Amino acid sequence: MPIAVDIDVMLARRKMSVGELAERVGITPANLAVLKNGRAKAVRFATLAALCEVLECQPGDLLRWEADVDVAVGD
Repeated sequence: MPIAVDIDVMLARRKMSVGELAERVGITPANLAVLKNGRAKAVRFATLAALCEVLECQPGDLLRWEADVDVAVGD
């Protein structure tokens, strides 16, 4: 998937566990794991906002676009 999720990076910078983040954001650790591992199909803006508030970051610190290497440019 061309959208990469960098929650692990922010967790490490904040020295915070997945469990603590899930509790502070108000989602289950299982749902956070799905998001963190890039398996989520969608994320609510309210959840993204809560993640940013708790981690003191911007949405771009958590999500980034990566080009799909399987698709040739110009196709």
